[in-house]
Amino acid sequence: MAHQTLIPLSLLCLFLLALPNGSHASNITVYWGQNGNEGSLSETCASNLYKIVNVAFLTQFGNGRDLVINLAGHCDPTNNGCARFSSEITYCQSLGVKFLGGQSSNRPLGNAVLDGVDFDIEGGTTLYWDVVARELLNLSGENKLYLSAAPQCPYPDVWMDSVLQTGLLDYVWIQFYNNPPCQYSGDVENLRSYWQTWTTRIKATYFFFGLPASPEAAGSGYVNSTTLINEILPILKESPKYGGIMLWSRYYDLLTGYSEAIKSYV
Repeated sequence: MAHQTLIPLSLLCLFLLALPNGSHASNITVYWGQNGNEGSLSETCASNLYKIVNVAFLTQFGNGRDLVINLAGHCDPTNNGCARFSSEITYCQSLGVKFLGGQSSNRPLGNAVLDGVDFDIEGGTTLYWDVVARELLNLSGENKLYLSAAPQCPYPDVWMDSVLQTGLLDYVWIQFYNNPPCQYSGDVENLRSYWQTWTTRIKATYFFFGLPASPEAAGSGYVNSTTLINEILPILKESPKYGGIMLWSRYYDLLTGYSEAIKSYV
């Protein structure tokens, strides 16, 4: 069967969700777009390691402004250089349903149509993210639009609780790193408490456990693959809404092979 990868767009982390079509090797989501040395988007999708590839980040939107995307060293958006990824997005979705269409002269990624939108809001305002989510679904019409969010693990999330409370999200990948009170440090019961809080108080289809793919990928919160497999996954799988693992990021995953080590277990 063909491999399927979803491709969403991350806002400010809104981002592009790329879903590769067909069967997938593992329930792993990864962020792509913030390091020019992480390889191409099509190579990421073709690796057969990821169910969802989040293309990060869309950094300017709303209030009638032109969209601005930041893909770090991959392209220069000021001269429409990121439009070249349109063909790679299409490749990733070659057998999948395409979303986020519409008519606009301002399309920083060209004519490719994306699968969804991810909210990774870590600053700015706490207002109206619920309104944005509802309007995105209204605009999608009969097409399936995936919505996701990447909150910090302290509950409730400081910036985007409004969208988390809508019940409209397909995926929530919780960042269990850079947050010592709730990231895993060997206290199984503390982890279980935070995980149960998120998976029972927020209405979403699936929840992912977010981790850095290497110690250098975050200030704190890295756990090695053996610890994840033996100590953390049994707790996560207690919830019927467990969906998989989210990794920051493709670049660091390439360096460590983290997803390769865990894909058979997640």
